[in-house]
Amino acid sequence: MDPKQLAGEQAAAYVENNMVIGLGTGSTACWAIKKIGERIANEGLQLTCTATSIQSEKLAEQFHIPLTDIAQVSSIDITIDGADEIDRQLDMIKGGGGALLREKIIANITKYYIIVADESKYVAQLGAFGIPVEVVPFGWQRTAEHLEKLGAKPTLRKKEQETFITDNGNYILDCDFGLINDAASLETSIHNIPGVVVCGLFISRAHKLILGKKDGSTEEITTKR
Repeated sequence: MDPKQLAGEQAAAYVENNMVIGLGTGSTACWAIKKIGERIANEGLQLTCTATSIQSEKLAEQFHIPLTDIAQVSSIDITIDGADEIDRQLDMIKGGGGALLREKIIANITKYYIIVADESKYVAQLGAFGIPVEVVPFGWQRTAEHLEKLGAKPTLRKKEQETFITDNGNYILDCDFGLINDAASLETSIHNIPGVVVCGLFISRAHKLILGKKDGSTEEITTKR
């Protein structure tokens, strides 16, 4: 079985009746969404769900998962989401799929945040994967210059030769900082730049990591938050 499927389906087992659930974005989180849909169909689970992206909303609708607008949700019991990199402290880089703002908003109101990934995403030190930084279109070039002063090599994200636009109408600068020694401090510094909406560093947020492995096994890593 695909390691991503292993991780996603295992995470879906934590969902219980009458919970409020956050549905993540990406190739691993999609397996959790599909499994939650199966459980609703087979077990009659009553859930309130909200999604981190339009892509995940469409997938949830396909599997007949009831969706609620985030405006109606003040607290989420469990969110299941993916990561582009996650370290031993369960700090992460996210946003490869472009949904980092909605992902961080939902993470911020989640009681128990489960990350699902294949073992290649589990690293000793963050930074091999560039940090996505969502920025407003106005003056994005000046925002990029400020990121360069922090040590980044920013690249405006493109899709099919056109500037990538997030679900919120913003741009993304993919920033190569090299290996990161102090992720918490860097997150704060990035967020202090005018024009930055949010960055893809997720620090001290995840409670559990479920890794799917090529040998067909899984590993659960938990931290106290």
